[in-house]
Amino acid sequence: MTKNDDTLLKDSDKSLLSGREYRGASRIDGPLVYMRHTHPVGYNELVEIIAPDGSIRSGQVLDTSDDAVCVQCFEGTDGLNLPDTKMHFLGEPLTLGVSEKMLGRVMNGLGKPRDGAEIPAAEDERDVNGVPMNPTSREYPRDFIQTGISVIDGMMTLIQGQKLPIFSGNGMEHNQLAAQIVRQAKVRGGKSDFAIVFAAMGVKYDVAKYFIDSFEETGALDNVAMFLSLADDPSLERTITPKTALTLAEHLAFDKGKQVLVIMTDMTNYCESLREISTQRGEIPSRKGYPGYLYSNLAELYERSGKIQGKTGSITQLPILTMPNDDISHPIPDLTGYITEGQIVFDRDMHGRGIYPPINCLPSLSRLMKDGIGDGMTRSDHPHLSNQLFASYSKVQDVRNLASVIGEEELTELDHKYMEFGEFFEKRFVQQRFDEDRSIEETLDLGWEALSILPAEELQRLTDEEIEEHYKGGE
Repeated sequence: MTKNDDTLLKDSDKSLLSGREYRGASRIDGPLVYMRHTHPVGYNELVEIIAPDGSIRSGQVLDTSDDAVCVQCFEGTDGLNLPDTKMHFLGEPLTLGVSEKMLGRVMNGLGKPRDGAEIPAAEDERDVNGVPMNPTSREYPRDFIQTGISVIDGMMTLIQGQKLPIFSGNGMEHNQLAAQIVRQAKVRGGKSDFAIVFAAMGVKYDVAKYFIDSFEETGALDNVAMFLSLADDPSLERTITPKTALTLAEHLAFDKGKQVLVIMTDMTNYCESLREISTQRGEIPSRKGYPGYLYSNLAELYERSGKIQGKTGSITQLPILTMPNDDISHPIPDLTGYITEGQIVFDRDMHGRGIYPPINCLPSLSRLMKDGIGDGMTRSDHPHLSNQLFASYSKVQDVRNLASVIGEEELTELDHKYMEFGEFFEKRFVQQRFDEDRSIEETLDLGWEALSILPAEELQRLTDEEIEEHYKGGE
């Protein structure tokens, strides 16, 4: 028998095995169904679960051994019982039929329509788990994305192909900021063929409706694909939602040449679902009860962004996560910060003072910023100006701490200048309207206006030529 014949025989055997029907579950625990004495099945293999009433639900192999198979049921296990539950193992992973016509559509976390329209004809079937991107084929991200938001463009610049998470807290305006970025984002000097893929995991319906309404008002809805796994949907669906969204994003970026912006909210809900499943499986918990593989699981999602050599498209990620108790050292933001290229951190105190967006620039950063700004990309003074704004605002915090101890009346004249700079920086540079779209030139000029409050000798991170050209102090 030749090697080809042997391959055909194995494929035939595989087809026969996938046609087998197994009846009688050994255990049902939450969304998990256990089946004994099956043929050898693969990890992440797709499963059809046939309920006693004849309805078919989708599932995925979560764990397999010689003794039993653990299957997670996406639609929940209500109505299933041990003797009458049946299973088909399909011999292939969960796939998504992708198409450019999915733009403008609202789907659930598995990619099935929520808007009542027909499923668009698929151009290709893709494994939702993705295909590892060859590191040597990656193109280093360098193209500056102008968001129109001064504190981001000026001090934590977003680069095309970057993954830049938003660390927020309950009740703060992270959704408004994400919607504003979607509306205003553009690549200067290049083609702005943007498509947006929005994935919601465990969010309330009013949050999903807010995004839909925002996209409708700005005319962007036709260019948005929305995957919604809402709070009342099975929690297990949340673990699949970002994978299906990123699968479509890869098709749009690398097959259709689009610049895709992926917004995923809320990653905290995604991680909570992982912890719930891990607990039901009886796994040994790690930090705060989360599974030990939380880091690698998040990395599988975040690393599906970037640019590929020879491809015109790109995937830029803006994951949103609400930090439990505003704790940036919590495992979710902590591990996310290790994987991604920076973070945008919201501040509860700035939020309380009515500053929008309430971004604290000191713990925020963009690790790819240095390669996407400067002469020929933004403006030649941008790198030094950004460094000076960081240094000066850091000094403001020291002066404010001193004033809280000795009182403002005991501060020196220079200290009062820094207090004035801090007030201007927060009220004029950071704060802006939800509908305000500032160009990078306006942002940099506003930064110089803020620094001109300080004496020129304090601007030690700027060159003499830059100070002579842009500094307005003493006028």
